[in-house]
Amino acid sequence: MQTRIHAAGLAGIDEKLRAGERLTLDDGVTLFTSPDLLALGSLANREREKRHAARTYFNYNLRIEATNVCVASCLFCSFARLRPGDPGAYTMSLEQAWDKLRRRQDQPLTELHIVNGLHPDLPFSYYTDLLRGFKRIRPAIHLKCFTAVEIAFFADIYGMSDEQVLKALMEAGLDSLPGGGAEIFAERVRRKICHDKCGTDRYLDIHRIAHRLGMRSNVTMLYGHIETLDERVDHMMRARALQDETGGFQAFIPLAFHPDNNQMRKLPAPSATDTLRVHAVARLMLDNIPHIKAFWIATGLDVAQTALWFGVDDLDGTVQEEKIYHMAGSATPEGMTTAQLTRLVRAAGREPLERDTLYNIVNDMGSGVLTKSEMTPDPITPAPAC
Repeated sequence: MQTRIHAAGLAGIDEKLRAGERLTLDDGVTLFTSPDLLALGSLANREREKRHAARTYFNYNLRIEATNVCVASCLFCSFARLRPGDPGAYTMSLEQAWDKLRRRQDQPLTELHIVNGLHPDLPFSYYTDLLRGFKRIRPAIHLKCFTAVEIAFFADIYGMSDEQVLKALMEAGLDSLPGGGAEIFAERVRRKICHDKCGTDRYLDIHRIAHRLGMRSNVTMLYGHIETLDERVDHMMRARALQDETGGFQAFIPLAFHPDNNQMRKLPAPSATDTLRVHAVARLMLDNIPHIKAFWIATGLDVAQTALWFGVDDLDGTVQEEKIYHMAGSATPEGMTTAQLTRLVRAAGREPLERDTLYNIVNDMGSGVLTKSEMTPDPITPAPAC
């Protein structure tokens, strides 16, 4: 493989990685433009195994999008509806949202992941009551809720500072922040595809405040639309810089652009090779963020499985009831069981570990040997409707 790495023009980067030197923007662009995907993958896999060996993480989580009413007009979004009453618009009552968790009392869920549209008419108490209700139903559940974009919206519409919003939500039960809303940090791109949502500096500052308050969070990157390779690498480097400062990011999550049912439908979706390349480059550039996550709903199951050899060590989780990607045309299942995720990881030759949100191990699934019974998939049972 060393010969192949040299032939791909990656010898200098290989030497830097072996010496523990940090990669530059130019290095990142070189990784994206190198013609040999397998050479790139071998570098990323080496860094992945240095940190995690064969271990691959996932959690037992439920996804709730309580409302898709949203005042923002992101061109890539297939989920949002501008006004209540528009075709397809919905807002759950608190009881409807709480019932999603009540109906799963027999499931050993460890995380509830909530993201929403930016609804202009709901009171702030809707969100604090929402969190308190979930904690009443299951006090130990980890609430990973509300993107930095939502936090900024709450502050603006309710006349609060970003820190006041975070503190009020934490008092109501918020445990950590998801990474959504980052899109691409380059302002050139943001002006074109998401001009009316909070900008890069504020997104990063909200995560900075959350980390200072003791919360952990993730950071995402939407790729495969109009961004350049330089802008992808710059995005990673800005996340890396904040991690140097706070140490609060747990995972970096590349999110593939899906073109169905939105205003960017004329663009093609990113290819499998591009998806593998993005995850591999992320592992190499982000030397200080512990985990690189393949969100299998966005990548597809086959690519997510392959990505476990291209720098990825986390597959997110069961992700029951996800709507945002499925409304954009994702053909992946609407949720997975832990048994199915375990089979997926073992079939890739990796070691499955069920974690909680903070990467404490909940269940060590044992060896990476796939048993005969595990080779036969079981059907996915649809989650109950509202």
